[in-house]
Amino acid sequence: MSKNLIPAQRRERIQEYLALQRIVSSSELSRLLSVSEATVRRDLEWLEKQGVLERTHGGAILSRRMRTEPQYMQRAARNVEEKRAIGLSAVSFLEEGDIVFINSGTTTTEMIKQIPRDANITVFTNNLQAALEVGEVGYELILLGGNFQPTSNSVAGRFALEILDQVYANKTFVSVDGVSLRHGCTVPSSMEAELIRKMLERTRGVRTLLVDHSKWGVVSNFEVARLDQIHRLITDDGLDRHTREMLDNLPIEVVIANVKR
Repeated sequence: MSKNLIPAQRRERIQEYLALQRIVSSSELSRLLSVSEATVRRDLEWLEKQGVLERTHGGAILSRRMRTEPQYMQRAARNVEEKRAIGLSAVSFLEEGDIVFINSGTTTTEMIKQIPRDANITVFTNNLQAALEVGEVGYELILLGGNFQPTSNSVAGRFALEILDQVYANKTFVSVDGVSLRHGCTVPSSMEAELIRKMLERTRGVRTLLVDHSKWGVVSNFEVARLDQIHRLITDDGLDRHTREMLDNLPIEVVIANVKR
């Protein structure tokens, strides 16, 4: 890249580079722009205020916004093998006698589909799609009531919250639409966000987040939890090195699911 760029040009180059790489270090940008790391940090701070990126320790990650929720079938067609592997890994943490909360989503649907039919557990979920796909099961599968959400094939709202208020789970598995170090776990639906928050609040054990690598750096409208409120993250091997290093600094167990491609 050329030397002696004015601030506006540097920031444009940074955005172009981030669009390609998604994550970049300050030292790398310093070399590319032929400026000091102090100058790079000031540029990153300015871009963060514009909502373009999120600064990390030693660099930045591209901030991608999700303001509306994609249709269920659109989401189901993405990263299919990764979601299946994450769901299978999540099932391995179930134990005899568990009372479990599982929210809606394509990844949690994969988890519910892979629970052994004769498992001695109780599952509370708002995930209508999963209930339709698993058919008859031997374990107790309890559907929450509430308002139908057609984009996610789920239910949410006051009736669902009232049921959750009567139960304590010893494990919760949730999937979200975006994960960010700064903005935490986010979803585009206020009703789904309220339900996830209630599930986490009523959990007296491990809270597990199920997200494939594409969710990292995405920020949606409603926060459901900070990352330090989650005990375990199950993701796939598409998670890049910089993100793994950032997660190493958090008090969260990271499980990389084995994806068969």
